[in-house]
Amino acid sequence: MNMLSQFSKEKGSDKSTLADLAEFPKDVYPVGRLDADSEGLLILTNDKTLTERLLNPKNKHCRTYLIQVEGDITNEALDKLRTGVGIRIKKENHVTAPAIVSTIDPPDWLPERSPPVRFRANIQTSWVELTITEGRNRQVRRMTAAVGFPTLRLIRTSINRLSIHNVHPSTIVEFSQDELIAKLF
Repeated sequence: MNMLSQFSKEKGSDKSTLADLAEFPKDVYPVGRLDADSEGLLILTNDKTLTERLLNPKNKHCRTYLIQVEGDITNEALDKLRTGVGIRIKKENHVTAPAIVSTIDPPDWLPERSPPVRFRANIQTSWVELTITEGRNRQVRRMTAAVGFPTLRLIRTSINRLSIHNVHPSTIVEFSQDELIAKLF
């Protein structure tokens, strides 16, 4: 949270970067990104073949997110997410692929967010679990907004069978290449 998924600092920014977590080999880079307001699973690797397999849009793979949205999400909104919604990215219209989505109870294993999600006593929130196979810029946030329920908190919990369940924030878990490939493909 409030960390850039990159190693270099942005000029004039006080946001922390991956370099603040640990010292990594020079040839290690993040695969994909999380924006500074998102949390969760991020893969760091120096394996260019793995990076290509994960980033190339033709190699669809599941990404699962827990999302706290503003309001009590409706079945109609969930159905729209399940069939694909229109979003706008860089002045172009896109229709998302169908998502797998369901409402969930607030995750009890998830630590409080710092800074906390904005709180307004008269507007309730709800939680959904959403799985998609594409990864456009800020796609999940655009999808929930498109169905009338803006994202307040976004946590990527898994990529295929690689999961962060029972892993504390800012924890680095190292996998061998074989272990990682077994979980991802």
